[in-house]
Amino acid sequence: MTNRKNTIEIDIAGLKLGGGNPVSVQSMTNTDTRDVTATVAQIKRLEEAGCELVRVAVPDMTAVTALPRIKREIRIPLAADIHFDYRLAIGAMENGADKLRINPGNIAGAVGVGDKDGLERIHKVVKTAKERGVPIRIGVNSGSLERDILQKYGGVTAEGLVESAVRYISIIEGFDFDRLVLSIKSSSVPVSVAAYEQLAHKSRYPLHVGITEAGADYAGTVKSAAGIGAILSRGIGDTIRVSLTGDPVEEIRCGKEILKSLGLRAFGPVIISCPTCGRTEIDLVNLAAQAQKYCEGIKKNITVAIMGCVVNGPGEAAEADIGIAGGKGCGLIFKKGKVLRKVAEGELLGELIKEIENGMVR
Repeated sequence: MTNRKNTIEIDIAGLKLGGGNPVSVQSMTNTDTRDVTATVAQIKRLEEAGCELVRVAVPDMTAVTALPRIKREIRIPLAADIHFDYRLAIGAMENGADKLRINPGNIAGAVGVGDKDGLERIHKVVKTAKERGVPIRIGVNSGSLERDILQKYGGVTAEGLVESAVRYISIIEGFDFDRLVLSIKSSSVPVSVAAYEQLAHKSRYPLHVGITEAGADYAGTVKSAAGIGAILSRGIGDTIRVSLTGDPVEEIRCGKEILKSLGLRAFGPVIISCPTCGRTEIDLVNLAAQAQKYCEGIKKNITVAIMGCVVNGPGEAAEADIGIAGGKGCGLIFKKGKVLRKVAEGELLGELIKEIENGMVR
């Protein structure tokens, strides 16, 4: 399974989207962009977690002037999130933004995209983007659909989201600009999946995939995994952002796990562990947690199995590079389904780590 290879390739300060390139993982800061110290500190944490592109909110000109100072301190491309004021979009690009995220509808202002003044505002933004080689993401959300589309479809629908996106694509292409990335997010998983499927058949631009306003912690993670996973499993999507309420570092962790689970990217070890049952006779929960923590420091792409049953463990995880299977106060160390030795329960973690480090690179 791969993402669409026929999409147009867009280069964002060295990060390539579309054209069969790997699906990238991105996030957005929740600091005040005007607070450069706090914003840079959060971006550095995101970089460490594996973030490949970061977006910051740009609500005013003070935030615009903060962008160069932020860029000097970070290693990944910086996207500016702009709403309502087209002058902020122009200023962000003039101050070094590598990518722009806009909703053309609110950039046009109260006059609307069909009005001459509204079109002129969009044109000024596109003209600057073209001059500076800055890609634009057209972001259509269920919460900001145009009134005529809402009336036409009787509310938010996949068809309405796609029609809005196609409308904006046509406007911007009319200004001879094609360095576009598209997103059509809804907080509804079924609506989002249907919308991305429809848009994928109508456009060859790279698609930014996400479920907007997914929620917090457990519920938001499940909802994002269900929606983003469903879309990616159809071969649709070139970059993803998991939208969680809270620490954005968790968005990166969740996004990477989604891509790992679908076989689209490899980000270090994959942990396989059984859910435990009445046959489990060791403290498998604690053992799995310790193994997981240890493996967070490993860069090698390996599969590690933590199984609770010596009868089925090696067989069920036969493809694992290394693993353990518990028994009564003891367990087996196995590699590729082949049992290496039997050790006491208290030695299982240490022996597992020893085997991992035998030829592995941290």
